Parts: sequence; structure tokens; C-alpha cells
Amino acid sequence: MNFQQLRIIREAVQQNFNLTEVAAALFTSQSGVSKHIKDLEDELGVELFVRRGKRLLGLTEPGKELAVIVDRMLQDARNIKRLADQFADAQTGQLTIATTHTQARYALPQVVARFKAAFPKVHLVLHQGSPAEIVAMLESGEADVGIATEALDKHGAFVTFPFYDWHHAVVVPQGHALAGSDSTLTLEQLAELPLITYHEGYTGRERIDASFSAAGLAPDLVMSALDADVIKTYVQVGLGVGIIASMAFEPQRDAGLQLISAAHLFPQNTTRIALKRGHYLRGYAYRFLQECAADLTEEAVRAALAVD
Repeated sequence: MNFQQLRIIREAVQQNFNLTEVAAALFTSQSGVSKHIKDLEDELGVELFVRRGKRLLGLTEPGKELAVIVDRMLQDARNIKRLADQFADAQTGQLTIATTHTQARYALPQVVARFKAAFPKVHLVLHQGSPAEIVAMLESGEADVGIATEALDKHGAFVTFPFYDWHHAVVVPQGHALAGSDSTLTLEQLAELPLITYHEGYTGRERIDASFSAAGLAPDLVMSALDADVIKTYVQVGLGVGIIASMAFEPQRDAGLQLISAAHLFPQNTTRIALKRGHYLRGYAYRFLQECAADLTEEAVRAALAVD
């Protein structure tokens, strides 16, 4: 048994059992992948894959159990390398943060600035993606930290911590009929207007939909986007009224627009920080977490990760 065989098991699952894709992901040949699989099955004395001719269709029962162990073994192998790097040089390395555009653009700049001032030699990778992509990166070990409002607290393999709370707000051109209606704005008024807001699965969209549904309203959603900058752009050209995360409005940069509070219309949202259990964190990763929230000390984070 060798690590290449273990990597092939993992990649076969991730690539939906397409051996061509497995070979490409591991920079080897399809025949080499097939041989490694056969050698491992011969060594173990069990079939790991359900087959139809030469095609793999899925995992057998022993294959499913082995896949869990393989993930753990490969994670531990990565952890050994991170552990060695930590004690060889605690001031250098790479920290990968997977997050959404909203968090990268509006919540993290000052956090990143403070972290880089403390660890100038650490290469910080800020990977922007959807909540589903963030989950996948954490699960695979590609990301050290995940930050998003959606999805992260629904996975048992993750430990999550609250980062900050926020509300949605309405953005309109200056001089719009709704301007100045913070406390009196109603869902009924919004439902009568063309609306622009986040795409499904992003930045609290589910809570927006739920609020209108609970009120028995069907809003006129003329456009959806992945980030607030696009929403504000199309509000400025007169396409409709925007619903955005309140922290995504910057008065100096968003000249010509006006923000209207909607905290009384839509529920509070919580952006969360997620870590995968068993993923070794370098010392500087704990510093990044504490820059996000002062109570996320290394001791507190380690204690939370240790709880089953």
C-alpha cells in the first residue's frame, strides 16, 4: 500500500469515478490508475469499486469504509508537513482563506492588513467562491479557514464561530420615492417595485425570500447578482431597487445612492468562520482568527476543535 494508491481512491470519489479525470488530476496515465487500483484490491483481498466492464460506477461497502480512512490518512500526512513547517520557521508559509466576495470586499480588508503587518512573510491566499465552493475547499484541505454566511454551520466536520452579525438594507437612487422611509418602509412597498438582490445561496438571499413568503408576497425580482457592487451598479442605471448587505454600502464611493434601513423587514444574519476538525493550523492561522474576533484565542479555538 502506498500514498499514490490512497490518493487515487480519494480522487476517484471526487471525480465521480471517471478514471480519465482521476489520471489528469494526479498527473499520471489512466492505465497507471487502473493498475494501482488492481494492486491495492489484490493486496487487501477485497473489491473496492462497483464495476460495469472497465468502468467504475461507485464504491463497494468496504470501499466506502476505506474512503473514510483514506481521507483521514491523507489529512494526517498533510498535517505532518504543516507541523514540520511550523517548527522549522513559524514566520513563513501560506494561509488560505476561502470566502465570498462580500466578506473579502467589505469585512476582511482591515483584518488582512493587521495580519500582514504581523506576518509579512506569510503568503495569504484569499480565494473567493460560492458557499458550496468554500465548503468543498475546507473538506479537501485546500483552505485553512472558511468565512461565509451560508452553509458552513450545516456540516458536522466543521467547527464554526460567529464572526459578526448584520442586516440587509435597501439601496435606491437619491431622490427616489422611498428615500427617507427607513422606519416606515414595508415589504408591500418593496414587492410593488422591480428588485435587484443577491443570487440564490448568497449573502442571506434565503432570508429575503422567506420574509416575502411569510408575508404572502411575490416580489418582482428583475435581476440577481453574486455581489453588492453589481447590484448597486444596476440600481444606479435605473434598473430597480436594490437589497444588499448593509455593510456593502460606502457613502463616499456610492455617490448618487441612498441606503434605507431594512432591519425591521428582514431577520438578522450571522457570518461565520469555519475550520475543519483534524486540520492542522499553523501558529499564524490562530493569529488571523483572533484578528477576526478577539475572543478567538488559540486556546479557545483548540478547545472547540477538540470537542466531538
